Amino acid sequence: MFWDDRSTLVTGGASFIGSHLVDALLERGSTVRIVDDLSSGTLENIRDHIEGGRIEVIEADLREPGVCRKACAGMDVVFHLAADHGGRGYVDLHQAGPASNLFLDGLVFSEALKGGVDKVVFASSGCVYPNYVQTDPEEEVYLTEDIVKPPHDADNMYGWAKLMGELTLEAYHREYGLKAASCRYFTVYGPRGVENHAVIAMIAKAFLGHDPIEIWGDGTQIRNWTYIDDIVKGTILAAEKIDDATAVNLGTMERVTVMDAIQMVLEHTGHDAEIKTRPDMPTGPLNRVADNALARKLLDWEPEVSFKEGLHRTIDWYYRTREEDEVRATLERILTER
Repeated sequence: MFWDDRSTLVTGGASFIGSHLVDALLERGSTVRIVDDLSSGTLENIRDHIEGGRIEVIEADLREPGVCRKACAGMDVVFHLAADHGGRGYVDLHQAGPASNLFLDGLVFSEALKGGVDKVVFASSGCVYPNYVQTDPEEEVYLTEDIVKPPHDADNMYGWAKLMGELTLEAYHREYGLKAASCRYFTVYGPRGVENHAVIAMIAKAFLGHDPIEIWGDGTQIRNWTYIDDIVKGTILAAEKIDDATAVNLGTMERVTVMDAIQMVLEHTGHDAEIKTRPDMPTGPLNRVADNALARKLLDWEPEVSFKEGLHRTIDWYYRTREEDEVRATLERILTER
């Protein structure tokens, strides 16, 4: 796929992940349109592109009448990242908002098909994986794509909606020939990240000088935080190499506990604080780590940025760009909101 003769739509293109994807598509010479209602994204993430006249921006809610059809018109590839989403606090405590993704995803896929879009790439999630295989942090588990099958046991309404999005795209490919791919993102972090996700929240607490610093759960829960640049590369490779709606994991295979992560944050920031665990707060699955063998096989992709290196980059960005008063005013609310 030659991006310099492709028109692309990025839904949620002003968001953390979406804006980085826009950067990469422009670097490859693509013509880029974004649509975003700015409920979680910000135009500051794409300000340089707007001022340089390099992108078309539709500031609107895709669920409103006519918006989705207008956004998809004339597009070759749709990267569908827009979603009602948040961090662990939001996913556990809010179900009605993520339920709207069922309507949103179906609408985007339907209008893409009607509009003659060549391919849809869907931002799915590790939340589609069965909860029952992620309960023991002592077990060395790597989640392979093939275990997403009946009996399904997705992670809250957000996970169920992502799963239904994947299944819808599979059906569209089988029945209508729509080219498609689904990318299962695993715990993405990096510059432009938001404090409602764990890594940025930990950095924010060190930035504000919290003592003690609270972490949710008992600290033994395992994640494989994946750096934004690796996620974007994998997403573009999926657009280039997958046509049949196959879902593929984009995640590292590093097994990092929450306690490990906060210790790394404290070490790099030089902040000395007691760590207080909060098992009463939303914790999520205890053992979520991707197997990325399929991505290596189909995409020739594997993560290039280690968690330690990516964390250092992210901390340096955060301390360089954030204002203490602004962070202090919003942190507690955003931990459980969008």
